[in-house]
Amino acid sequence: MSAWKRIVSVLLSLIVLSGFAYPAQKHDRTFYEKTGEIIWEVPQQEKKIALTFDDGPSEETTGQILDLLKEYHAKATFFVVGNRVMEYPDMVKRELSEGHEIGNHTFSHYYLRNSTKSLTFQNEILNTEKVLVELTGMKPHLFRPPGGYYNEQMVHDTKKLGYTTILWSWHQDTNDWRRPGVRSISKKVITNARNGDIVLLHDYVPGSNQTVKALKVILPELTKEGFQFVTVSELISSKQEEGARNQIPLY
Repeated sequence: MSAWKRIVSVLLSLIVLSGFAYPAQKHDRTFYEKTGEIIWEVPQQEKKIALTFDDGPSEETTGQILDLLKEYHAKATFFVVGNRVMEYPDMVKRELSEGHEIGNHTFSHYYLRNSTKSLTFQNEILNTEKVLVELTGMKPHLFRPPGGYYNEQMVHDTKKLGYTTILWSWHQDTNDWRRPGVRSISKKVITNARNGDIVLLHDYVPGSNQTVKALKVILPELTKEGFQFVTVSELISSKQEEGARNQIPLY
């Protein structure tokens, strides 16, 4: 073996041992949308929209949000944090019992970095999965990385673990975690609403009730405009059914 080949072999071994078996270089959105490995939105003909809530459950606001969703016959997807699920298990049970969807948002709201080892990140996902399976008997299949950070490592790991990564429509980032005001949050969603949108909201923002108050504006207004609020999985299924209907049969 040449000296150069020996150097390459050693470097590859170090990469594997450090938890990186592939580069952390990020592809662009177009690449991942084509592969279907990351979903930002699901454009379609039907007036359907997916409300998603991150970082919960919360004792203060999740219940209020569920009350409002029930009032407007709306379904949503909750991307939960594992250690908060352990703290408020009954809230997660209620989410499921009322027809909502549960997604994985890591165990400790762990932010992905290029220096993060693969095993560390997988454990964040698997620990939340374990808690949810023990609590509900069901494994989640949707994953949202905290902060929306992603790279090739994360996409590889989540796919291997049986997850699809869900982000959000860029025009539907409400920034409600910054507490921008009820009017700002509600206007962002209502003004930009398009078929197939995935809206980013939070059901845990310490010391803030702005998201709840904004929903009191968003839900009736978009209902009046003819939108149906569905889970992310329902949004995806609706698009797939639409595509099947539009296929030209081959004879």
